[in-house]
Amino acid sequence: MDDPLERARRLIASYDEELVRDLPADSEVVDVHTHLGNDIDGMSATYEELMGILDRYGISRACVFCLDEPDREPGFRAPNDRTLAHAGRSGGRLVPFVRLDLTHDPVGEAVRCLDRGARGIKLHPRAQRFALHDERLAPIFELAADRRVPILIHGGRGLPPIAEHLAALVERYPGAQLIVAHAGIADMAGLAGLLGGKAGVFFDTSVWSPIDLLDLYRLVAPEQVLFASDYPYGQQPASLLIALRTARAAGFDDDRLRDMLASSANRILDGEPPAQPTAPVGDETFVQPLTYARIHQYLSMATPLLWTRQADTIGVLGLALNACYERNGRRAETDDIKELLSCARELWRTLPEYEEERERMLMTRTTFRLIHIADILAVTTRA
Repeated sequence: MDDPLERARRLIASYDEELVRDLPADSEVVDVHTHLGNDIDGMSATYEELMGILDRYGISRACVFCLDEPDREPGFRAPNDRTLAHAGRSGGRLVPFVRLDLTHDPVGEAVRCLDRGARGIKLHPRAQRFALHDERLAPIFELAADRRVPILIHGGRGLPPIAEHLAALVERYPGAQLIVAHAGIADMAGLAGLLGGKAGVFFDTSVWSPIDLLDLYRLVAPEQVLFASDYPYGQQPASLLIALRTARAAGFDDDRLRDMLASSANRILDGEPPAQPTAPVGDETFVQPLTYARIHQYLSMATPLLWTRQADTIGVLGLALNACYERNGRRAETDDIKELLSCARELWRTLPEYEEERERMLMTRTTFRLIHIADILAVTTRA
C-alpha cells in the first residue's frame, strides 16, 4: 500500500510543473519575506532548507530575518547576528533584515546591524506587543529614511486597525519605503484607502486565502505588490501558485507579473526609486462556479481545525470531496482537487497516531499544504 506521506510529497511536487506553465518567460523571482531560526511557537527554519527552496524554484534573492526566538532578549541581538551570518554564507542570495524589539534600544540595534550589512528592518507589532502610535517608532522610520532601507511590518492577523497611524509615519518620513506583510489583511480597507497608489509603499502576497489577494489587487496598484512566501509558515509551490494564479485571474499581464515577482523588489533592495503606481487591476465582484464555491467554503472551515490541531469531527473534508462529484465543465481541475483532498483526509486521520511532536507537526503541515493547494485551485478555477 502506498505510504500516505510519500504520496502527499509526490502530489505536492507535481505542482512544480504548474508553476512552469504559469511563470512568464524569462522571469526572475525575489521573495521579500522569509525567516530563519527557531520560533517560540515551535516552528523552525534552517539555512539548508531555505537555500534548497531557492535553488529548486529559481528564486534569485530572499529577504530574511529571524523568528521570535527563545534567546531574543535583549533586543534580538543574538538572532540578528545569526541572520547576518546566514546572509554572509549565501553569497548575496539572502538579504538580511534586522528585527527589532522596541523595549531594548531599537535604534541602537538597527544601527549596529545596518553597519554590519543588514539592508532592511523587520517590525512585528503583534509578537512584540506594541501599537502603531508608539512614539518609539518615529526614530526607526527616520533611520530607515536616512539609510534608504525598507521596513517590513507585520500586517496580518492579531492586530487592531493600523492604517491611520502607519500612514502618519509614512507621511512624516516619506523616504522610508514600507512593505506591509500578509497583504495588510488586518486592516486592508484602511491601508489601501490611505496608502494605495502611494509610491514607496508595498504589500506582500504571503497570505493563505486567495480571495484576500484578489481583493488586494483591486485596491492597490500592481506596482505595490511584492511576492512573498513567509517561509517556513508559507511553503512552495503553494506560495508561488497563489500569487501567480490570483494575479492572472485579476488580469495581470506578463510585465506586471514580472514586477510583482522581482522587478519591484529589486528596485527596493538596490536602492532605486520605486515605480510610479498605476491604476489597480481586478474586479469588485468575484464570480465562481458553485462547485468550487462549496469546496472553498469547506476548506476554509478545515484550516482552523488543522491549525489548532483538532480532528475533523465535523467531516469538512468529506463534504469538500463530495462536492467534487458534482457535474461541471472543469472535470480535470475537479479531479486534481479530489486527489489532493483524498490524500489530505488520509493524512489527517493518522495524526493521533503520532506522539512525537516533530513527526506530528510534519504530518499536520503536509496535510495543510495539500488543502492549501486544493483551495488555490478551487478559487482560481473560473467557469
